[in-house]
Amino acid sequence: MNYKISVLFRVIPVLMGAVSTGLGAYVLAHASGPSARVAGLVLIFLAAICLCLFATAATIIRQLIGRYTALDRLLYPVFGFAVSCVATGYGLYLLARTPRSPPDFIAGHVIFGIGMVCLCVSCVATVSTRFLLISENSARPEGAPPRSPAPFRPRTARILTTLPALAALATWAWAFTLLAGGGGGAAAGRFTAGHVMSGLALVCTCLIGLVASLLRQIQNTYTPRERVLWPGLAAALGAIGIVWALLVISLHTRSSQLAAAFVLIGLGLICWSILSKVLLLALVWRRNAPLANRVPLIPVGTALLCLFLSAFLFESADPAVLVAARVLVGLGGICFSLFSIVSILESGTSGEG
Repeated sequence: MNYKISVLFRVIPVLMGAVSTGLGAYVLAHASGPSARVAGLVLIFLAAICLCLFATAATIIRQLIGRYTALDRLLYPVFGFAVSCVATGYGLYLLARTPRSPPDFIAGHVIFGIGMVCLCVSCVATVSTRFLLISENSARPEGAPPRSPAPFRPRTARILTTLPALAALATWAWAFTLLAGGGGGAAAGRFTAGHVMSGLALVCTCLIGLVASLLRQIQNTYTPRERVLWPGLAAALGAIGIVWALLVISLHTRSSQLAAAFVLIGLGLICWSILSKVLLLALVWRRNAPLANRVPLIPVGTALLCLFLSAFLFESADPAVLVAARVLVGLGGICFSLFSIVSILESGTSGEG
């Protein structure tokens, strides 16, 4: 990989995080109303996901350009987990405050869910510390025995696959509790928080497949069944999120429900952006895939869809969807950050690194 290109791919997630943070800070400072506080806080903490994606990008790129050190192997995963702890902790802080305003009720739940996504992305960064073994194992014959010694200890491998599963389970459980009427707060707040948390749970579930794909290819235990399973799961989860949102839009009884539905669409598009990474790993594993270099177009398309949808919602001038219009800008930034990651993967697995 060309060094200047490697710098660009590392800058993209940081730049997208800066855009999200800047917009969030601007909304908090200059907009009024409870929706402004929700959108501003969520936009600021969506940047946390971009920072965790930067840690993943830097981990892989420094291996590809031959500048990876023992400090890097420790620094980037720790940075990602630290960011996830900050997001999770702030979400819980908002929920624990007394008195707690309705905007903080929604923002606290959503930021907690963002922290769970950050935790999953940090697991991706940790697994990626042995990224170069993917190309090495892919060149070995089908049915070759796993590497000895294994790149990760059995306990470490179990932890790395268990953490995103637990994060997804916790987010799903919290979302269903809200949707079932628990968790306190007004009904409208529970509806919004529950649907957005469900979308974040979809994203966490997608990231389980990405962690598993990377880990099993690094350990040379990736099977033909997984070549279909993980991309199929990511595609299905993204479709579930979008169809779910469209049903909410078509059946909504209150205008306040529209914002949650449009954010859910954006989260479904993030699932499809993650699909691009899982699909690329499946395509190039012990195969010559001429169309693999087209896969990075998927997150570009999802990023544009998020931004176009945001623009249409702004143009509608409907106060009920203003928060969704703002948040979709941050979600589009995450999709474009994932374009950076999948481009790095394509370079690293195609033998061009």
